[in-house]
Amino acid sequence: MGTWNSRGLRGSTLEEMVNRTNEWYLEKGLALIQKIPTPITPVKMDQEHRHITLAYFDKRSTIDYIGAVQGLPICFDAKECVAETFPLQNIHQHQVKFMEEFERQGGIAFILIYYSSKNILYYMRFAELQVFWNRSKEGGRKSFRFDELDSRFFMEFLRGCYVPYLDAMNLDLEIRDES
Repeated sequence: MGTWNSRGLRGSTLEEMVNRTNEWYLEKGLALIQKIPTPITPVKMDQEHRHITLAYFDKRSTIDYIGAVQGLPICFDAKECVAETFPLQNIHQHQVKFMEEFERQGGIAFILIYYSSKNILYYMRFAELQVFWNRSKEGGRKSFRFDELDSRFFMEFLRGCYVPYLDAMNLDLEIRDES
């Protein structure tokens, strides 16, 4: 195990941090969240070691994570961004459609974005994503800028490795209740 370096995740991915956070939330009895594996079809196998050496994606995956928080169904995707501008091409039409239908069924959908150059996390509510998505479909920017984001939803890692998305989700719920 390497030493902790506060300059970004350094060797760890956002996905690993989210997985660790989900285990922690489960241990605390706060949430049950599972990573949805991307379906693949093996093409070549190493018979001796029973490893897949070549495969292709079966179909497009919908979303990275799905589960329940205190009885509330949630789904979310985790994305990393190096620049100040996030290209919407990193989010696919079928994912937006899935999140929209998920919310229509009473669930909560969001995207976690890790801005690696700033070492900061962002919880993007689905309603906010829709604004940017619709803007791009109507001929506007095909991306959104860091300075366009709602400052209330920026997060820092807890204890250096946990993603406190339940806190941001609580704020999301409060905003929904006010509407």
